[in-house]
Amino acid sequence: MSIKGSAEKRLRQSEVRRLKNRMVRSEVRSEIRKFLEAVEAKDKGKAGVAFAACQKLIDSAATKGVFPRNNASRKKSRLHARLNALA
Repeated sequence: MSIKGSAEKRLRQSEVRRLKNRMVRSEVRSEIRKFLEAVEAKDKGKAGVAFAACQKLIDSAATKGVFPRNNASRKKSRLHARLNALA
């Protein structure tokens, strides 16, 4: 049985959204990795800059609906705890 026109459109839309969400998630993960590398190297300045970038990306991802709001908050909280542990 063939797919109706509205279902085809829904498939196209969901594929576009999936790819956009995947791109945003990848950016967030990459930035978190950079932050964690700076923390491992015990580089406070670099870690602070990386944390600010992480926070911005995580907030924008939560706004776009890629991450649930509580998930984003938890990620930021855990990263902030790592940053404070350097002090």
